[in-house]
Amino acid sequence: MGVLGTYRLRLRRKRYIARAIRKRRELRSVVNRTVDIKPGQILLFSTQRNEKIRLPYFLKYYRDLGVDHFLIVDNDSDDGSVPYLASQPDVSVWHTKASYKRARFGVDWLNYLQWKYAHDHWSLVVDPDEFLVYPFSDTRPLPALCDWLDASEIRSFGAMLLDMYPKGRIDGQPYREGQNPLEIASWFDSGNYSVKHNSTYQNLWIQGGPRARAFFGDNPGRAPALNKTPLVKWHRSYVYVSSTHMLLPRKLNKTYDTTGGEKASGVLLHTKFLDTFTQKALEELKRKQHYSGSVEYKAYAEALSQDPDLWCKWSEKYINWRQLEILGLMSKGNWA
Repeated sequence: MGVLGTYRLRLRRKRYIARAIRKRRELRSVVNRTVDIKPGQILLFSTQRNEKIRLPYFLKYYRDLGVDHFLIVDNDSDDGSVPYLASQPDVSVWHTKASYKRARFGVDWLNYLQWKYAHDHWSLVVDPDEFLVYPFSDTRPLPALCDWLDASEIRSFGAMLLDMYPKGRIDGQPYREGQNPLEIASWFDSGNYSVKHNSTYQNLWIQGGPRARAFFGDNPGRAPALNKTPLVKWHRSYVYVSSTHMLLPRKLNKTYDTTGGEKASGVLLHTKFLDTFTQKALEELKRKQHYSGSVEYKAYAEALSQDPDLWCKWSEKYINWRQLEILGLMSKGNWA
């Protein structure tokens, strides 16, 4: 990319930051405990709507991993999520009735909160159905990973989104509040992935897995992107462009090695496909607040009417991060 292209990306980054700051007007603080945040603490940012059934395990998982404070935007839930979150001593909550779509699918809201609170902190951005695993995550907490990244002068950590699903019908096993969703959605596709290089943003664009084969079989190019950069040593000059798929400045997207080796990377275990999914998909299709006219949820609704079973003879049952490394879905790089 030439000087002109670099200049345009710099302007785009400034516009996104300015837009995020304007969007702060859409957020109403429910409870703000950010005065408790101390230097060096790890922060988690998320948007949610009607995810109360998932929140107890979500918070426990990331507390156990080493997250110190949660900053969550609630998009007009009516299931009791807000009072539950407000009662948690390490959570700050903002509420909004504004359009998720017009906030660039929540990215503007989180960009603002990161701009205001995450400077010089390791910042993790995940949805309530995403669970980060990384090399040695069973024995080394998140602060150990962040310390190693700091020592290696690495400011961003990539993770592939791995769709998890049950064996049998999606609605075959009821999910209980507080339950580990991987007890039900314990299977995944070990292959069936394509990788392309995005020359503009310098990130890798990954597609495939069960959503591509089951919901977008006729047009896999429209399947959701699976590449993410969820963990970043934040600076107030940074900004997410599209979910956590890519950032500016674009050097943060180079979470892969270009010299023939491998960089350390992780996996986000994506537990969308529980028995709660059918109702959620119909609700989101009706709201029409998602990308490209909610084309993803249209595909879900059509397939769900046929009671899909995402499991197939090539499915693998999840064991641990070492299994994912052996399968080439993540890497420990030179972190020994």
